[in-house]
Amino acid sequence: MNTSDVFNIEAHYTDEQMLIKDTIKTWVNQKVKPVIEEHFLDGSSIKNIVKELAEIGAFGFIFPEKYGGLNMDYVSYGILMQELERGDSSIRVIASIQTSLVMFAISQFGSDDQKNEYLPKLSSGEYLGAFGLTEPSFGSNPAGMHSYYYEDGDNIVINGSKMWIGNSELSDIAIAWMKDESGNVKGVIVDRYKITNFNATTFQDKWSFRASKTGELVFSNSVLPKGQVLQNSKSIKDAYECLNIGRYAVACGSIGIALECFEIALNYSKERIQFGLPIGSKQLIQKKLAEMSTEITKAQLLCFHLGKLLDSGSYGHEQISLAKRNNVRMAQKIARDSREILGGMGISSEYPIMRHLINTETLVTYQGTNEIHELILGKALTGLNAF
Repeated sequence: MNTSDVFNIEAHYTDEQMLIKDTIKTWVNQKVKPVIEEHFLDGSSIKNIVKELAEIGAFGFIFPEKYGGLNMDYVSYGILMQELERGDSSIRVIASIQTSLVMFAISQFGSDDQKNEYLPKLSSGEYLGAFGLTEPSFGSNPAGMHSYYYEDGDNIVINGSKMWIGNSELSDIAIAWMKDESGNVKGVIVDRYKITNFNATTFQDKWSFRASKTGELVFSNSVLPKGQVLQNSKSIKDAYECLNIGRYAVACGSIGIALECFEIALNYSKERIQFGLPIGSKQLIQKKLAEMSTEITKAQLLCFHLGKLLDSGSYGHEQISLAKRNNVRMAQKIARDSREILGGMGISSEYPIMRHLINTETLVTYQGTNEIHELILGKALTGLNAF
């Protein structure tokens, strides 16, 4: 039995999808795993990681070739996210922000000129993007945002701030969501080479996602050309559409964490001898492993079918919420159980389990808290709004 694919889901992958899986897994093994513990411990990014991700096609993966993308399907994109997060959440986050949030927003709501100007630069890694929705006082309720802009001739003037923004200080552009003079929420391409009175910062002290940068975007009478507004964006629902793709990426990436922790725990249980026998021969350890394998399999089936729904355009946001909520909690539980199986070695940087466990603590609230996704699903089930 393939212990990492109990229901033989990979038999339904195309040859191209298997090639993607094997190629990205090899890249992660060669470029990420040997150095990630060091970068996690000192809170630094892997050198040239943006360039490396661009070279393997991780940016623009699902977009047309004319914009520098690979025109891949969503099942393939899920495989990409899964294998990147086997290495570390920070690596998957960089790729996911660029593709699921920034490029998706421009692709869906931008003009042809905006697409031609920015999508190729983002695909090639020449530009790094950020996505600004959360504010210091508005996380789960982004529609209450305070950030706004008003028109001034050929320009717009922006005030407000965005917090907990991945790639913040490193980004060349950011898709920032804010209200116009009529109170409508619109996306704005904040190009740091075109804006004035703008500042981006990086939080120096954080316990999770340590190999990527997180910070704040601050606007203080910032002036930007009016043409930077995503004219086809009309409401907060457009930002949520971007988040749907990002949440799918989280759901798939969580499987990568779970698989990595499970495989390590399984192998360790066969090698660790206590009371004269491998601990894997003990009933309580086998019970943990059986439960872990079952939950991983359920998550794999969930994401495989969700990818098919995305490819057919027949998905609902509540389905994505269900997958994100389930898979992150699943990965968190498996990381914890794996740490227990390894005992004291589970907290050593010799193994990646504690790093993955810390990252899952952030994923529980990242791109929608667990509770928000429960309410989204609850509303879909009952037809009653509990927000």
